[in-house]
Amino acid sequence: MEEKKENLESAKKEEKNNSSVNSDRPPINEKPVSAQNTAEVKTKKSKKTHTKDIPPKLQRYRDVINSALNQNPQDKIDAYKAKGKLTARERLAYLLDENSFEEFGLLVETRCTDFGIKDKHIKGDGVICGFGKINSRRVAVFSQDFMLLGGSLGLSHAKKIAYLMDTAKRIGCPVIGILDSGGARIQEGVDSLDGYGEIFKRNVESSGIIPQISVIVGPCAGGAVYSPALTDFVFMVQGISNMFVTGPAVVKASTGEEVDFDTLGGAKTHASKSGVCHFVSNSEQECYRTVKELLSYLPSNCYEKPSTIVSNDSPKREIPLLERLCSMDPKKPYRVHHIIWWLSDDHKFLEVHRNFAKNIVVGFSRLNGEVVGIIANNSSYMAGALDIDASDKAARFIRFLNNFNIPILTLVDVPGYWPGVKQEHNGIIRHGAKLLYAYAEATVPKVSLILRKAYGGAYIAMSSKYLGGDINFSLPSAEIAVMGPQGAIEILYSKQLKEAKEEERQALKEKLAQEYADKFASPYQTASTGSIDEVIEPRLARAKIIEAFSILKNKNIGAKIERKGNIPL
Repeated sequence: MEEKKENLESAKKEEKNNSSVNSDRPPINEKPVSAQNTAEVKTKKSKKTHTKDIPPKLQRYRDVINSALNQNPQDKIDAYKAKGKLTARERLAYLLDENSFEEFGLLVETRCTDFGIKDKHIKGDGVICGFGKINSRRVAVFSQDFMLLGGSLGLSHAKKIAYLMDTAKRIGCPVIGILDSGGARIQEGVDSLDGYGEIFKRNVESSGIIPQISVIVGPCAGGAVYSPALTDFVFMVQGISNMFVTGPAVVKASTGEEVDFDTLGGAKTHASKSGVCHFVSNSEQECYRTVKELLSYLPSNCYEKPSTIVSNDSPKREIPLLERLCSMDPKKPYRVHHIIWWLSDDHKFLEVHRNFAKNIVVGFSRLNGEVVGIIANNSSYMAGALDIDASDKAARFIRFLNNFNIPILTLVDVPGYWPGVKQEHNGIIRHGAKLLYAYAEATVPKVSLILRKAYGGAYIAMSSKYLGGDINFSLPSAEIAVMGPQGAIEILYSKQLKEAKEEERQALKEKLAQEYADKFASPYQTASTGSIDEVIEPRLARAKIIEAFSILKNKNIGAKIERKGNIPL
């Protein structure tokens, strides 16, 4: 007993002697420096601790980190935020789970020694890089800081991003780039251009292996635009995002055209005309919420499947709405979105490229808790016909789904390819072939449902049985044929129609068209040849589709699947 007492007193004495060291250890529950609290590095001190007790090396470390985290003066920050923009670290705070960000390369400095840049001792070289979590899932992220050297890309800046991308590929997590940059750093000459090459190369090497997302929240000009173009999804924000190869001044000098920044390369332009942008938001906060929503549908890499959630929406829920198609005029347009919403769990659908090529709708949904990618013809725009932009839009989306193990649901209502001299001269044959190639190449489960029209080559292109569709359904309202009845009878019965009396010709056309539809365009005729698997009860469509995907769930088990990149189309 005496021995234990002596040992206890000895331990207390030793603890007292070492108190000057132990008191400088941060409390166990002290929060790490994060994107949520980086305005200054604060050290909690006990009542017994004084600044003079901190070892010089530790104090220097704290001073260096504090200085690196607070390089932008407050007046500069205020002016920047007055434009409706968040700072580079605030962006990480909105995007990532609280206190999940681990930064690296904070103390990296620019390689440039000219033009007085070296004397400024700028830490981080204008970009924040690191790893964090979104809904507890690991992501790699970089955020360019426009307030430091204009967010311009120099060699050190590029190497930080390249290292981040290399690591993300090795560990298998998505990469998110938040871009706000004046472009290449002119002071570094060709080194800055080489830096872009380093990034582009990694964009391609990671394509189809890990999801890559670009968020444009400022200028993105010149060579900088090609990295986002090589990623899977591009987000832009109204009023603050711009992308262009050459700016308005260069355009005017070269061509004489006068154009403002937004018209040339704003969010609306790229979302509706060029197709570069997949998602547009009205604010940065809304943008980051959508990024999180998108990630909820994606796996972390090509070797995983998307997460399954428990759905309270019954897989056997009926859809009376679909019965209306059986009585609707085949020429009357409707928004296919309504059908998608009714088919989806809890009526949730994340549409991609909403404002581009509206004749085809693509996006993510869940059926009985399982993620699916949906491709659907939209008869309310261009009658749902396929054109150049629609073919490109759908083809690239299909390739993404195939790379990341996401099953494909195709809803078909297509009258054919959009006719016209402009389409032919601009290469509808070449672009239309991309859609055929994407569907035929895809090895993930593919289920289709013909809602109404399915004519000609467009019928084949929309995941038909002999293009590799796994399970093909049809509603009773479907018309499946080489061409529509009205066009077909003009060819098949041209002589008979010419010889008919004027007053009888219209009635004859209607009679012949109905006979053609019943005999050659009927879904039952197509089912009899095996080109579709089943004509289904409309209200049971959701249950049938869910069961079909359940049957196909283990497709490709044991097969060697070759991974392919998601080339921009």
